[in-house]
Amino acid sequence: MDLKELKEILQILEEKEITEFELEEEGMKLRIRKASPPSGNHASAPTVIASLLPTAFPGAPPSPAADAVRPAPAAAPAPAAAVAAAVPEDPDVTVVKSPIVGTFYRTPDPNSPPFVDVGDRVRVGQVLCIIEAMKLMNEIEAEVGGEVVKVHRETGQPVQYGDALFSIRRDR
Repeated sequence: MDLKELKEILQILEEKEITEFELEEEGMKLRIRKASPPSGNHASAPTVIASLLPTAFPGAPPSPAADAVRPAPAAAPAPAAAVAAAVPEDPDVTVVKSPIVGTFYRTPDPNSPPFVDVGDRVRVGQVLCIIEAMKLMNEIEAEVGGEVVKVHRETGQPVQYGDALFSIRRDR
């Protein structure tokens, strides 16, 4: 799916006043749900929440769209001094990283509690946060079930691709 097709879908949804839409195509899943704009926002257009999730179909080769959503390969090794100062990683902890560049939000709107806090138990597919990118609200979901042990960002902070958002200790 290219940008032109996505724009056409958004335009049709707006014209027909459709509040929720889901599409699976060639190893990609697109979910769009309209939400109320955050308070203090005087724009008359509704906010759109969208998720692009790679999906695997049995027997199908991976699609370029699914590759675009996967995390980048690991960066080059850090200098020895930085490695020595690093804390040993817990193999049971998974770090949820930002799949896109945007603005991090812990809550669905300013008057709601955070999706998750440190100590909360989460399940696979549970919404952890929202990242706003180009006026689209992208729900970031848990990739593993377990306990949230760290929240790396605060609401309103900009995030880059690959930035740590949450650390989750996986269930055994």
